[in-house]
Amino acid sequence: MALLLTGTVLAVGTISAAYAQDIEPRAYSNAPIGMNFLIAGYAYTQGAVPFGASLPVKNAQLDTSNAVLAYARVFELWGQSGKFDAIVPYSWYSGTAEVAGQPAERIVNGLADSRFRVSLNLYGAPALSLKEFRDFEQDLIVGASLQVSAPTSQYDSSRVVNIGTNRWSFKPELGISQALGQWTMEMQGAATFFTDNKDFFGGNTRSQAPLYSLQGHVIYGFRSGIWASLDATYFAGGRTTLNGTLSNDLQQNWRLGGTLAFPVDVHNSVKLYASSGVSARTGNNYDLIGIAWQYRWGAGL
Repeated sequence: MALLLTGTVLAVGTISAAYAQDIEPRAYSNAPIGMNFLIAGYAYTQGAVPFGASLPVKNAQLDTSNAVLAYARVFELWGQSGKFDAIVPYSWYSGTAEVAGQPAERIVNGLADSRFRVSLNLYGAPALSLKEFRDFEQDLIVGASLQVSAPTSQYDSSRVVNIGTNRWSFKPELGISQALGQWTMEMQGAATFFTDNKDFFGGNTRSQAPLYSLQGHVIYGFRSGIWASLDATYFAGGRTTLNGTLSNDLQQNWRLGGTLAFPVDVHNSVKLYASSGVSARTGNNYDLIGIAWQYRWGAGL
């Protein structure tokens, strides 16, 4: 049974300000209706942080530790399976930069912006009971999702670096997953839309254009229930405006990564993941490494 249920794993651990850059293999897969998932994770990021050209910030380096607690549940809609998930991150930031030509240091921790998502499989992932799921073999799955990030974290407009973003964001996404024997090929395209931050650093209003992303995954599933993937994502756009003045911070960035997930028993599994920026127009080539534990129950398991 562990082999059948290792596919549904939430992506956790990326910093809240960069969640549009998430790399998430197996985002659109099938699972028994009524299955619940509890996820606890930790991730560490290190590297350069981009700031808009309108801000007097240079040579910024940020280390981030993130603890994440998430819950997901699989449900039925229109004869197909869907999933709701909620993610609550807690972050620790420490970093240095030059602000207005002077060295500065920032250390802060607290709750990051919460995220809520509804994912719907539109084709190829029928709603199945646990007993029916034993005979399910994936072919082509087409799915869509909408993720909302809410400004629920602490925020201080007198600081350049904050855990929270003081704005809402909305990320619609479309994904496909094609199984070829023990291999699975996936592709997801998304656009993230942002509301204005009307209390940005210095009391300014900051707007951001949509950020578009495309990610792909090559996944191999072992018969023991272990699976591994090579992951890549490209994101572009996201240019900001400060009080109506356009900034020179258009993003055109590539990231590469890898994921390894393995079952511990019928209820528990562990996921290891890492990614790195390989090309960045705006200097946000940070490295990320993380681990997530997942516990599943319900649906008669």
